[in-house]
Amino acid sequence: MENFNFKSTTRLVFGKDTHEETGKYVKEYSNKILVHYEGDGALIKKLGIYDKVIKSLEENGIEYVTLGGVVPNPRISLVYEGIKICKENGINFILAIGGGSVIDSAKAISLGTAYEGDVWDFFTGKNEPKKSMNVGVVLTIPGSGSEMSESSIINNEELSLKCVCDTEKNFPVFSILDPQVCFTIPPYLMACGVTDIMSHLMERYFSQAKHTELSDALLEAAMRTVVEFGPKIMKEPKDYNNAAQIMWSATVAHNGMIACGRIADWSSHRIEHEISAIYDITHGAGMAIVFPAWMKYVKDENIDIFVNFAVKVFGVENTTKEETALKGIEKLEEFFKSLGLKISLSEVGIGEENFEVMAEKALAGSKTLGRFKKLTKEDIVNILKTSK
Repeated sequence: MENFNFKSTTRLVFGKDTHEETGKYVKEYSNKILVHYEGDGALIKKLGIYDKVIKSLEENGIEYVTLGGVVPNPRISLVYEGIKICKENGINFILAIGGGSVIDSAKAISLGTAYEGDVWDFFTGKNEPKKSMNVGVVLTIPGSGSEMSESSIINNEELSLKCVCDTEKNFPVFSILDPQVCFTIPPYLMACGVTDIMSHLMERYFSQAKHTELSDALLEAAMRTVVEFGPKIMKEPKDYNNAAQIMWSATVAHNGMIACGRIADWSSHRIEHEISAIYDITHGAGMAIVFPAWMKYVKDENIDIFVNFAVKVFGVENTTKEETALKGIEKLEEFFKSLGLKISLSEVGIGEENFEVMAEKALAGSKTLGRFKKLTKEDIVNILKTSK
């Protein structure tokens, strides 16, 4: 087991109708806030979530300014707009109502408002955050795990570059999780969310760390839960238990605790970020394509863990190592397809024209990418070719 340093400062409020109490939790931190949400807010308004949250804010005497417009692969241009609003209006708290894109955008705004320079510095490694504003979350789409993570991922549309900033300054102070909001999530977004959950678990599971029996078992149990309840929530989206299992799995998958003592890989995510930065596909849809291709390419680096994945997550019969490992990858692809997602780049209209560019950007100036197998530019291009 590797040394680890685990910290989380996020309070989780989980259960039915909990978003109706939002104002009570915001009041602990501020009485003047930015309310940040996706698009024009039509969906959260249609579902009544927005009105209930706003009512709770008003009942608690909280002033608010609103900023919608967040899209998948959240844009740095909107982050800049949010920073400007917060500075001009003396705002010191951001409430994100939405999924991972909204939460990540809110985190970036909070970092940028507390910084005199360009917030993009934090995403390129030019500088490190020293402080941030507080962020609270009302989660509406499970999957990203951003509601309890230290990560923010932002797309610089001018550079066609998608970068991450990991810092403990990004932890939301609270996140409200009401499984009932899942009942009306569009099927495609739910499928992408379920895939994102699975990808977060697998990034941590496929590790070269030794003597990780406890986290092995925790990760395998979490993956089995996603494999069981992912298809169920697609078929019965208004079943509360289906929604609760998926929503809680999303949070557990990305809050760091389940992977303590391991060496996570993250190369599949980095490769997918470059695909979605250029082609603007939803992250979960990209992960359904990239992850199986990565698995096929690297499995021989430690085939035993791929055998365990096949047997303990998908119940594959353990025959030869090669056959069992490949069957596990096949089962994973079948799982993604059962959610209605594509498993190749060609199926989503992406060709080979940018493979070299994406591989170069994924490396971000380094010679190699990933920890399970250190990937060179040539390796990354080969993985992209495998995924076509």
